[in-house]
Amino acid sequence: MPFTVKETSLPGVTLVTPKKFGDERGFFMETYKASDFLNAGLPGIFTQDNHSRSVKGVLRGLHYQLPPFAQAKLVRCLRGQIFDVAVDIRQSSPNFGKWYGHILSEDDPTMLFIPEGFAHGFYTLSETADVFYKVTAEYAPEYDRGIWWNDPQIGIEWPDGEKIISEKDQKNSPLKEAELFK
Repeated sequence: MPFTVKETSLPGVTLVTPKKFGDERGFFMETYKASDFLNAGLPGIFTQDNHSRSVKGVLRGLHYQLPPFAQAKLVRCLRGQIFDVAVDIRQSSPNFGKWYGHILSEDDPTMLFIPEGFAHGFYTLSETADVFYKVTAEYAPEYDRGIWWNDPQIGIEWPDGEKIISEKDQKNSPLKEAELFK
């Protein structure tokens, strides 16, 4: 298998590292292969790819979609560096409200897999960052939701620095008032 798969401290949230083949010409790596993902217990089918570019200090999130358009995500940083976060928002989960964060960067091909039932956000650490992520359901605005990035009930330890928040994300809800997964 050209991937190393490692579960994080938050069950279901997984680090996926592709095998990189390099020489003096550069490198090659597979970043997704349906059969290998299925064999590792991860989704084998993604329905939409997204690419965002952010300047230093941009904080996006915490985003999720409700069923029937809930999304699992496979997040990769193509350029720059981000602090990527997943939050368990499944009310029946023993890990409800817990979070996991990991630095993703262009220098390390590791990706973060975030299953359905988790909110996702990231903070840009570098001057610019390009983030590419695959999702298992198409964007459905009527099912799109968000939680405060700085909700004290969750207590994410974001890196220090200015936080640039979109107008949309400033209207997100606290966890205790959000529509969540059962």
